[in-house]
Amino acid sequence: MRQLLILSGKGGTGKTTIASAFIKLSKVKAYADCDVDAPNLHLIMNQPSEAKKSDYYGLPKAEINTDLCIECDLCRQNCRFDAINKEANYKIDYYSCEGCGVCVRICPVNAVTLQPAKAGELMLYINDTVFSTAQLKMGSGTSGMLVSEVKKQMKLAAQDAELAIIDGSPGIGCPVIASLSGVDMVLIVAEPSISGISDMERIIKTAEQFQTKIAICVNKYDTNIKNTERIELFCNQSNLPFIGRIPFDPDAVKAINNGKSIVDTDCPSGQAAEEVYHNTIKILMNKDE
Repeated sequence: MRQLLILSGKGGTGKTTIASAFIKLSKVKAYADCDVDAPNLHLIMNQPSEAKKSDYYGLPKAEINTDLCIECDLCRQNCRFDAINKEANYKIDYYSCEGCGVCVRICPVNAVTLQPAKAGELMLYINDTVFSTAQLKMGSGTSGMLVSEVKKQMKLAAQDAELAIIDGSPGIGCPVIASLSGVDMVLIVAEPSISGISDMERIIKTAEQFQTKIAICVNKYDTNIKNTERIELFCNQSNLPFIGRIPFDPDAVKAINNGKSIVDTDCPSGQAAEEVYHNTIKILMNKDE
């Protein structure tokens, strides 16, 4: 299975819009949404089946047995995350606890234990296609681990698929790094703004560490032609394939708001996205590239 990952250095560039267009154009049999903090690919893909859901457990959380607790206060004094509330009978703050286990080791009466804590929920849609996604629980810090599980369940459920398209998350943090692991190519969707250019450069540097194929396109290019030209120049100087421009398109906004992909309607952005798709596939399928 070849894996194409679509990323952007920042939110709002249109990454998911491009990913949904690619999924429709390729008629791919496997795809995933790895933006586990705020997944929204399912809003466009309109899955006809119910998701198979499973709980995801990340780092454990401390729990104090008040029947055993002698209120020596050692746990609170040594908790570097201030997660223990003495005034509330030594109740653990779920969102502050990092599961480090110091309180467990220091308790003289073994009143503190580490308990499994639900960190999110995995969803798997299986019909004619396999769609894997997840939703991270608020306050959980295990987004990268959950992304790895999203990719794992996709690959297990679609072992015969030749291609998988993955919608990544914005930024360069743990979920992006987990998304990058094992993919064959990264398409970076850039935005022609000052912050867009800066974040594009950051995500390129991150992706280069994985020694995978990289290509760049610009979405909403006509909102700032000068910055679009700056991005093209940067790509040329860095020997990175620049594979297309996609215009700002009010029809694209209407399509997305109606739960459709931009290639489900005849519009300029959809036509441009199709060209970017074909250019991407040429690079992905060229083993010598």
